[in-house]
Amino acid sequence: MTTTAPRLGTALARLLILAAALLGTLLAGAAPASAHAALTGSDPKDGAVVATAPKEVNLTFSEQVAMSPDSIRVLDPAGRRADTGEIINLCSDSVVRYGVALRAGLPDGTYTVAWQTVSADSHPISGAFTFSIGAPSTTAVALPDRTAGGGLVGALYGIARYLSYAGFAVLVGGGAFVLVCWPRGASVRPVQQTVVRGWLTLTGATLVMLLLRSPYTGSGELSDAFDLAGLKAVLETKTGAALTSRLLLLGAAALFVAVLFGAYARRTGPKEKKDLAFGLGIGGTVVAAGIAGTWALAEHASTGIQPGIAMPVDILHLLAVAAWLGGLTVLLVALYRAPDVPRSAVERFSRVAFCSVAVLAATGLYQSWRQVGSWSALTGTRYGQLLLVKIGLMAVLIGIAWISRRWTQRLAAPATPGEETREEEQGEAEEEAEERAQEEALEGAREEAEAADPARAAQLARQRAAVATARRKRERDADPERAGLRRSVLTEAAVAVVLLAVTTVLTSTEPGRTEEEAGRGTSASGPAAVPDRPVDIRLPFDTGGVDGKGVVRLSLDPGRTGANALHLFVERPNGKPLDVPEIKVALTLEAKDIGPLPVAPDRIQTGHWSASGVQIPMPGEWRIQVTVRTSEIDQTTIEKNVKIG
Repeated sequence: MTTTAPRLGTALARLLILAAALLGTLLAGAAPASAHAALTGSDPKDGAVVATAPKEVNLTFSEQVAMSPDSIRVLDPAGRRADTGEIINLCSDSVVRYGVALRAGLPDGTYTVAWQTVSADSHPISGAFTFSIGAPSTTAVALPDRTAGGGLVGALYGIARYLSYAGFAVLVGGGAFVLVCWPRGASVRPVQQTVVRGWLTLTGATLVMLLLRSPYTGSGELSDAFDLAGLKAVLETKTGAALTSRLLLLGAAALFVAVLFGAYARRTGPKEKKDLAFGLGIGGTVVAAGIAGTWALAEHASTGIQPGIAMPVDILHLLAVAAWLGGLTVLLVALYRAPDVPRSAVERFSRVAFCSVAVLAATGLYQSWRQVGSWSALTGTRYGQLLLVKIGLMAVLIGIAWISRRWTQRLAAPATPGEETREEEQGEAEEEAEERAQEEALEGAREEAEAADPARAAQLARQRAAVATARRKRERDADPERAGLRRSVLTEAAVAVVLLAVTTVLTSTEPGRTEEEAGRGTSASGPAAVPDRPVDIRLPFDTGGVDGKGVVRLSLDPGRTGANALHLFVERPNGKPLDVPEIKVALTLEAKDIGPLPVAPDRIQTGHWSASGVQIPMPGEWRIQVTVRTSEIDQTTIEKNVKIG
């Protein structure tokens, strides 16, 4: 008596249901806009009350972000725009800071700052806070309750991300399985259908992500998916370029699939088949690495520390995942739908899977160190907790793979059949012959009854189909080792579905290293929460000539030892920019007999001068001298002492 295994259709249906349920649970519990960048500070701070209206509002982020004209909006108590809409880039070295200028003559009251931008690893982030001028007041502005990347659009985008990973794994892993493990599988229809469906899934998911990208990072409205202006803006971003490149590479992948299941499958000569396999292997590897590179280019690997190492490592990681899980999927299909898959193919895949696991372990260890950074982040952040879940699932998957490997070894070295086994085999052969004879008899009866009684003919056709199904099932389940391998591979695939879902959520979650760094910058509520405070001073001047009066507004950011960014804004008494021919700066630390250190800023635009990398060698009371020349003969030097560091 043999143990029957579940049908492939039922098994795959269970896998899909499991994937949908798990993905829905993970997406529902995840912060929609978790990302690599985080807001670490602002000026004014959240809840601050300032005596006079500031000239600008600026925000500091932990990582680089992509800003648009509406990324920072300041609203007055009545809900009207209080900013000019012009984003000011205040970044310098490792400091990522952007601001927006405020309109002149703002009245007292509570102002709302709403911001939304896209992290360098493609994920949207948003937030809002308030500050007050003079004294707090009532405000008609309600803080937005929708988080960037959330809602229906965020859920659909997350599902498309999951399907794109799954499609990539099946496409790449399935193609590799055919070329490396089972060349004859190129002519097996179920295998062909599986790989083609992987290509269709990846292509469709990529198109959906491209259409949803604009509402995902912007309005959150599904109707904006077909906004051509939004699509054009997406195509100009790094993520848009990555998705477009993926579609182009999928065109090359379609050619690879066509040759693999066409010319390669029809080749009969060993030399011709070997030469074509070599070409397909080289071309397929290049295309697969290119597609994997579209993820590395636009997501976590492209930002943070060591991106030059992280991106190639990420590509290797994705290729190893595809070779293992995609090959596993095609093997599962072959074991159920093509029971004549040879033992040698299973053995080869076992070796491929072992190598893939070794690559995954090495690349995963590096990625974990890079994204987590500390033991506390491993247990105290959502990214670290998800990573622990992923590691646990990987351990379970490796354990099941070990069981599958044991079944493979039993397939490869079957015991010599004894007398009892030979009798069983003889009995099975007799049963099979009897079923074939019954099937032929039913076919003959159907042909005779077809003209006389169509209903009877249909009944006989159904009986014949049932007999044929029973015969195929007997052939499939005749080998107990093969049946055991099918069950273990099915279990392995089920765990892989869960693992892929966790990985999808992990790629859209803020890394533990970034979360801890952002938390250290914002954990305290007082001024000590931001130890590096920019130097902002106003220096009135009068050169004595025509149009020689005004104010120099100087900003030294982050206002600490090391490299700083210097910005100078020269204004007329009425606050409008004043164009001057020359401006120079010198810094002196008299207590340590350092300086004067000259700084020659560059003219950016009318009234705006800037210099990057201004070095402050040590903390102390520094004298800042600014020399302003308004004509060939009219100039003056103004100075002020400030504490830096």
